[in-house]
Order: sequence, then structure tokens, then C-alpha cells
Amino acid sequence: MTKAPIFSNHGCRLNAYETEAMKDLAATAGVQNAVIVNTCAVTAEAVRKARQDIRKLRRDHPAARIIVTGCAAQTEPDTFALMPEVDVVIGNTEKMEPATWAGLTPDLIGTTEPVQVDDIMSVTETAGHLIDGFGTRSRAYVQVQNGCDHRCTFCIIPFGRGNSRSVPAGVVVDQIKRLVDRGYQEVVLTGVDLTSWGADLPSAPKLGDLVMRILKLVPDLPRLRISSIDSIEVDDNLMAAIATEPRLMPHLHLSLQHGDDLILKRMKRRHLRDDAIGFCETARRLRPDMTFGADIIAGFPTETEDMFANSLALVRECDLTWLHVFPYSARPGTPAARMPAVNGAAIKDRAARLRAAGDAQVSTHLAAQIGRTHHILMESPRMGRTEQFTEVTFAADQPESRIVTATITGVADNRLTA
Repeated sequence: MTKAPIFSNHGCRLNAYETEAMKDLAATAGVQNAVIVNTCAVTAEAVRKARQDIRKLRRDHPAARIIVTGCAAQTEPDTFALMPEVDVVIGNTEKMEPATWAGLTPDLIGTTEPVQVDDIMSVTETAGHLIDGFGTRSRAYVQVQNGCDHRCTFCIIPFGRGNSRSVPAGVVVDQIKRLVDRGYQEVVLTGVDLTSWGADLPSAPKLGDLVMRILKLVPDLPRLRISSIDSIEVDDNLMAAIATEPRLMPHLHLSLQHGDDLILKRMKRRHLRDDAIGFCETARRLRPDMTFGADIIAGFPTETEDMFANSLALVRECDLTWLHVFPYSARPGTPAARMPAVNGAAIKDRAARLRAAGDAQVSTHLAAQIGRTHHILMESPRMGRTEQFTEVTFAADQPESRIVTATITGVADNRLTA
């Protein structure tokens, strides 16, 4: 009996987006009896978890072919090709090509190359993949950029994603028009290094130019949201959009990574702590209801307690609400892996303290919303999100995939109630 393929996704929102696109590619090609694992390479722990997941999936699905793709498959294909549970390893470029999936159909079993991973650095284009969203008609994700030209000392991702490349603005606008026609209320622009969008396109437009163009040419789009950005690369047009465009949602997730200048230099970041603080102050002055999330690494090599204290202080000074805390994990092949390591117990303790600081910030944010009126995009009959991406629960059903106006009445289980 044939069975539809099973997908297991690891890692970032872009990986989740690409997993949805692969579902369409696999269905179109007629792939059956397969398990596809989309891996993450951001830390050594992420690779370990992918291998663990593969072994479990083999036990659960002994008759299926296991196909491994994603960033870890790209950066270390042999690691997965040598696993007895794995049948095929596919690179990050190959996984988005229809021809790859056509080669995985039942009539070609046994003829497929077991490792299909080319040089990611030779890729010069990123196709715009249009998907139907993540299970509802509320929010859709549009990939506008892939790859990264920067070489942060802790990061392996450029070697999994390749150099930065952009989807042309016209293609992006056409995708969003089609999504709006299908009933989507919100579109999220996503990429690996989103603020580098446009650098490889004619006349080198900036992300702010793309945002302004979308809002102008798709007037029926109710809400536009931006995923993670590098604040030091934000351009004047994006700041103008923050200040003047109510359809651009007041929530930005920032790639900050640390709050100490010396550690930022050792990370090979392009900003200092004052740059981060200045950006947050400016953005909030332009848009008083702006909220920020941020990525912060705890226990980077050579980090002292005083250096870590600067990261803790940054949470308050930037008024960060949503933290993604990463305990540092050495990634083989990166310069940081050769730097003097911090004690593992100290890393764990500092990560816990950062998370506690983040929890306190969330509690403050939630309490401040009580009595305020929000426009809430419903993701299910009883749950939606505010403009700042805060979850709201309702006691009675609301129209799914629609924007409702409601007054916040309280807080329960770390969510707003209305």
C-alpha cells in the first residue's frame, strides 16, 4: 500500500517554509513511502538531534525510504550518508528543484544517486516558492532572500545556505497579490539575512524599498510583517515604513547575539551595543507600540561574568520582549570553536538567567496590554495574535483567519485574554 510522504522539520522559520514547499514538490512528483527530514546545522546539538530523529523515524517507519536534506545535510553530507538508516541525502539547492523530486518517485527506486549535494557557493539565484501557508488562511510566509555574505565566527549557516541572493521585487509582489487573492490577511517576509535583500539585484535596492513597493502595489494586503533582521543594516526607507505605514506590523526580531562590545568583535558582528540601543530607541520613537524580539547567545568563548552582565543589561536597555536564548555550542569548522571555551555549567546558568530576564519582560508587556484595544488576526477560532505578535485567547469562537477588534481583559498562561 502506498503512503503519502512524512516530513520532519528542524530549525528556523525558513526551514519550516521550505518544508511546506517540499510537500508541494513531492506531491506533484508523486513521491510515496518516504520520510523527509529537513535538518538544521546552527549548532552541533542541532545535528545531534537530527541524527536522533532519523534513527527514531527509521524504527517507526521501517519500510519507508529516508531522505535527509537541509543545512546539516549540505554542510556535512557524509555524516548522514554513512548512517545505515538513510537512503538519500539532498542538498539545500537540490531540495527546491522539481527534477530532484521527480527522481524520487517509485518507478526510479534504486536509480537515484544516494548523495545529491552540489557546491552551494556556486548558486547565484533564489527561486521564489509560493506556498499555501501553514495550515490556515491567516498568515503566509514568502521567502525573499537566501544565503549570507557575512562570516560570524560562531556560524556555519553560510556554508549551508551559500552566499546571499535575492528574489526580484516583481516576483515577490506577484506572489503576495496571489496570496491576498486567496484570502490571506498577513504576509511575513522571510530569509536567512533579510536586510541584505537586494544587494545582488540591478541598482541594489534595499529591504525598505521592497517593503514600500509591496505596500503600494498590494493595497488590499491588511498586514505585512518582517522576520529576523540585522539592525545595523536597516535602511532609511525601512525606518520610514516603520514610522508611516500602519500595515507594517510593529514587531521586529533582531539578530543582536550579545551585549558586550569585545564579544561582539570576537563574534565578528558589525554592530556594537550602543548601535543596538540606538536603533531600538529610534524605532520606538517612530512607532511607540513597537516590540522587539532578539537572538542572544549565552557563554560565547572568552565570555566573563562581567561581559555576560552586559547582555543581561541589554535586555532592559533595548526593552526586549521576546528572547531566543542560545547556550553556546561549539560548531566544528567555525573560528569560535577554536577559542577558549566557557565552562558548561556556567553556560547553562547564564542561559537560564537570560531566559528569566526574558520571562520578566514578557510579563511586563502582557500586563501593559490590559485594557487596550488590539486588532487581532485569528489563527484558530479561539486564538489569535496582536499586531506585536502576542497570543490572545478568547472564551467564544471568533471568525477564523479574520482580523477582529477586541479589548484585552487579562492574562492567563502567559497569553492575553479578550
